[in-house]
Amino acid sequence: MTFRPLLLNSFNKFVRFPSKPTLCALYTLCATTSTWAADRPNILWITSEDNGPHYGCYGDEYATTPNIDALSAKSLRYTRASSNAPVCAPARTTIIAGLYPTSTGGQHMRSSTDLPKAFKTYPELLREAGYYCTNNSKTDYNYNLDLKELWDESSRKAHWKNRPKEQPFFAIFNHTISHESKIRNGIDERDRIHDPAEVRVPAYHPDTCEVRKDWAQYYDRLTMLDTLVGKNLKELEDAGLADDTIVFHYGDHGSGMPRSKRFPYFSGLNVPMIVHFPEKWRHLAPEDYVAGGESTRLVSFVDLAPTLLSVIGYEPSAHFQGHAFAGDYETESPSYSYGFRGRMDGRYDLMRTALDGRYIYIRNYAPHRIYGQYVNFMFVTPTTQNWYDLYHAGKLNEAQSHFWKTKPAEELYDLENDPDEVNNLASSLKHSEVLLRLREAHQAHMRDTLDLGFLPEGEIHSRSKASTPYEMARDGDKYPFEKIFAAAELAASLAHETGQLTALMEDDDSAVRYWGALGLLMRGSDTVNAQADALRKTLADQSPYVRIVAAEALGRYGNEDDVAQALTVLKSAARPETQSNFVCIAALTAIDHMDKRAAPIRKIITELPQRHPRALPRTEKYIGNLKVKILEDLDGASF
Repeated sequence: MTFRPLLLNSFNKFVRFPSKPTLCALYTLCATTSTWAADRPNILWITSEDNGPHYGCYGDEYATTPNIDALSAKSLRYTRASSNAPVCAPARTTIIAGLYPTSTGGQHMRSSTDLPKAFKTYPELLREAGYYCTNNSKTDYNYNLDLKELWDESSRKAHWKNRPKEQPFFAIFNHTISHESKIRNGIDERDRIHDPAEVRVPAYHPDTCEVRKDWAQYYDRLTMLDTLVGKNLKELEDAGLADDTIVFHYGDHGSGMPRSKRFPYFSGLNVPMIVHFPEKWRHLAPEDYVAGGESTRLVSFVDLAPTLLSVIGYEPSAHFQGHAFAGDYETESPSYSYGFRGRMDGRYDLMRTALDGRYIYIRNYAPHRIYGQYVNFMFVTPTTQNWYDLYHAGKLNEAQSHFWKTKPAEELYDLENDPDEVNNLASSLKHSEVLLRLREAHQAHMRDTLDLGFLPEGEIHSRSKASTPYEMARDGDKYPFEKIFAAAELAASLAHETGQLTALMEDDDSAVRYWGALGLLMRGSDTVNAQADALRKTLADQSPYVRIVAAEALGRYGNEDDVAQALTVLKSAARPETQSNFVCIAALTAIDHMDKRAAPIRKIITELPQRHPRALPRTEKYIGNLKVKILEDLDGASF
């Protein structure tokens, strides 16, 4: 018996038509037959952490990856695959729901939010379709989800072997051997096979022994990953299931080296993506599938959920924001793929990207912050500390120094001629049409997805009480997107429309006022002092986030009285007894940027608890890290 796919409405409910069963009915029927394996493909995902496409099959002659290369030789290899986010939790959050986390409030590192009740994750949908779904074993989603509803099993013991006989499976095996932490951890001398002297150092890194050693160990870890991938594939072969199983291999974002991980350059977003369709299931393969071939189609993590449904013959849910790139509902290649950067641990940032395959456009909405904001986990990597020290010793060239400076409003890179992304073409007259086209694509994407990044993180949640951020964003009263987005564009343009910025500070929406104050702060000392009266008035704003921005501006650039008033506001906002963790993070960040001007409240900072008593479990350590960093700086300590 053959079933045609069901039509899914925007809230993921199955609309029933004559002779078309619901997924639950299909599951019941399939459970009573012995033809499961013959009618449905098994699907295996072999995923890895913190690695770009640094494999032999991608043309990297320094790499030693024979098993992955052999898989690629009989599969399709994507060269423009993107993780959408350059760090693990937001990237995995993208995959699990088939939505950009920027549209759901899940874009910040280790945040916590809810999806609309009617939205189901892809493993829930696969289970309803009769699949046995296992995850071995990382989750790291920014959504409040019941893992028992998602997975038949999610643990280090989860395995497709545990399924009922004949039931088709979807299984993930996630390998952590290439994680950022493994670059700096001890390694057996027998595993050191890559000579640091032979490694290619990207143009943005200094060419030092420390950097070469880290890059070489990263490649050593990829060889160890390759062995694990080989074991996964051999296990499938030994069970006689290779001909019945579609295999995906991909990394969860770019390499764990600094300026790749956490940063939405292509080096941070580009991942290996290799898909293998055995002959039996070749009719479900991508249209451009050629065994051993290469595809330049733009694919990204937001596409994975709709692709899975398409492969099993079901039309993807209408609310999915990606494009199926295989199966019955394969779409044409999108013209652009998109990336984002939000809060990284305790450091707020707002970067958005648009990629057309050759050019990548980056829009910086926090240009007053340097790229290399202090994130303690990143600074444990020897390359980061070495790079930082050389910059402050004045020993780096322009390309190597860029990471430690504040940002331009816009960046544009030609990946064909500048793969290291060090030559910003945003001011090039020759590339003005490319810049405009990508800028417009970016802005259209912001509107299409109603990007929630233009709200302070705490307001994402306070405005969506009794609902979800996704639904709140579609309520024009709660989130007047166009007005807030226009304010952010004006503020982050870095032009000198200071009169317009102070006008924003009178608006009835707190997010608009926030961007008005932030625009003054972005422009530095002269602008802050010229508009000091407006900022002083804003110190009493009803919104703590607006008060904090005004306090940072006056605390960094104002007179002695301004500093005193700013510290009064900030020390109150940093109190965990009375403030949310979002307010505390924002306040401590502002205090940190005041440097020695924050010395009068050193004792108060010392007395703050190491962990926020009411913080979300996934963010409390970031508050303690900020406190430690502030005290080290005030005491004149280095990183």
